[in-house]
Amino acid sequence: MYYTYVLQSEKDMKFYVGFTKNLKQRFDQHQKGLVDSTKDRRPLKIIYYEACLNQGDATKREKYFKTYHGRMFIKRRLGSYLTG
Repeated sequence: MYYTYVLQSEKDMKFYVGFTKNLKQRFDQHQKGLVDSTKDRRPLKIIYYEACLNQGDATKREKYFKTYHGRMFIKRRLGSYLTG
């Protein structure tokens, strides 16, 4: 399984989208500051993830989440969570 995930920075409230084969290990790397793109945006929390059967599907989903329509999908999906 591969996972496409969305993190939210508790520092600036912005999203980070990625994919991985091991979600727990990858999140630990983000939390420890081992990922350049998120190390200055910690602490982070996982706000959404999807399981995919293969890497190709996971990367397509990651690219989609990085588009305008993908961001709107996440906001609609997590509407009440993101608005408090």
